[in-house]
Order: sequence, then C-alpha cells, then structure tokens
Amino acid sequence: MARRETMQRKIFITALAWVVGLIVFFPILWTVLTSFKTEGDAINISGFFSTGWTTEAYSVVQSRSNYVQFAWNSVALALGSTFFALVIAIPSAWAMAFAPGKRTKDLLMWMLSTKMMPPVGALIPIYLIFRDLGLLDTRGGIITVLMLLNLPIIIWMLYTYFKEIPGEILEASRMDGASLGKELLYVLTPMAIPGIASTLLLNIILAWNEAFWTLALTTKDAAPLTQFIASYSSPEGLFWAKLSAASTMAIAPILVLGWFAQKQLVRGLTFGAVK
Repeated sequence: MARRETMQRKIFITALAWVVGLIVFFPILWTVLTSFKTEGDAINISGFFSTGWTTEAYSVVQSRSNYVQFAWNSVALALGSTFFALVIAIPSAWAMAFAPGKRTKDLLMWMLSTKMMPPVGALIPIYLIFRDLGLLDTRGGIITVLMLLNLPIIIWMLYTYFKEIPGEILEASRMDGASLGKELLYVLTPMAIPGIASTLLLNIILAWNEAFWTLALTTKDAAPLTQFIASYSSPEGLFWAKLSAASTMAIAPILVLGWFAQKQLVRGLTFGAVK
C-alpha cells in the first residue's frame, strides 16, 4: 500500500512538473510559431497551429537590420561584464567568507538591498554622468553598468560557495608558503569551479536579457539584441510576425547555451546545499 502511494505521488509530481514546464515554455513556443507566419495569420489566434508556414518575416528582418552587429554587441557586453564582475567578486567573496568582520552580514544585506531599488530611480543621474563622460552608446559604459548591476548577486552566490570550503585547506596552503594571490588562484578557485561556473552562466544570462539599461543608454554603436527587438515596435503598430522573428533570433543563442549548460548550472546552483 505504501509503495503504491509512493508511486502515485511520483506520478503526480511528474505530471505537475510537466504542466508547469509547459506553461512556462508556452510563450516561447507561441513566439517561435508566430515568427513563421504572415502578418495576417499572426494576428489570427484561431490559426495558432496553422500549416501556412513561411520564412518571410526572417527575410525582412535580415534585410532590414544588421543582426550580426547586435548579436556581437550582446556577446561582448555579457562576457565583458561577467569577466570584470568575477575579477571583483572572487576576492570580495573570499574576504567575507574567510576573513569576516563584525558587519559582514549587514554589508551583504545592504548589497542585496540595492537590487530592490527600481532601476528608473537611478536612470537620470546615471544618464547625466554617461552624457558628461561621453559614455553613452559605448560598450565600456554598458559593461560597467551591467557589471555593477549584477555584482551583488555574484558576490552573494560566491560567498555561499566559499563558505562550504573548509578553512583548514587554505590555512594549510599558507603554512606551505602560498601567498594570497596563489591561495586565491591555485587553491580556492579550483575547489569552487562548480560554483564559479554556475555564477558565470547565470550572470551571462542576466546580462544578455537586460533591457532597461541597454535601451536607455544605447542607440546604435553599442546596441545589443534588446535594441534589435525594440526596433520592431513602431508608432504604426506592432508587426507580430517580424517582432516574433526578431525575438526568436535574439533568444536562440542564450537558449542553446542554457540547454547545453543546464547540468553545470544545476550542479552549481545546488553546490553546498547538502552537507
């Protein structure tokens, strides 16, 4: 009897997981299917699974926009902001995990609280600073903003991973004559590879999907794929097929990355969860 209930519970949880997964995935499926329709069919909800497929929207998008430039900007911004964020976050998380002060917890909470502020509250001062420094529509400026934007989350995640590493190992390396730099580079970092890898992947996804700051601070030269999508929203109305094609082209690279890196991402996110 108990075995049957356990099996029923597994079946129920599996079915529930599939339902939730399909609900979450449905908007993406809708976008992909709409991208292969004409504009007339795209606004016809009753013909959602119609067989009149066409690549016309993709052809228009390719001829109208330089997709490669937008995609390259997204790659540069995501990787650049992630690299510099890790350079700052790894030593910071090490200090908080292995040399904590009396206010470490308060500092971590303050850092996390900065994510609770609406971004629009800081838009005007940042925009004016960028304008006066000539950083508007530059990769360096956007990389700096994205790095600072995600830095609290990165430090929090790395701090959690580093706390699971026994401090005795680092003490042993110091007794063997390892300097602080070698301790970070050759002892701490290799042991926290799963956590660092998941943090890196998560930050790339967050930077890739960031829309508010990239739309506000870029126009052409440093515009990523978020600007590429927004360019298909016009005063004349929304062209759903073209907008869906642009959205599909924008999310495809990050979906592929997430698919191939899902095991590493889950492994890193659960690293240290069970002692």
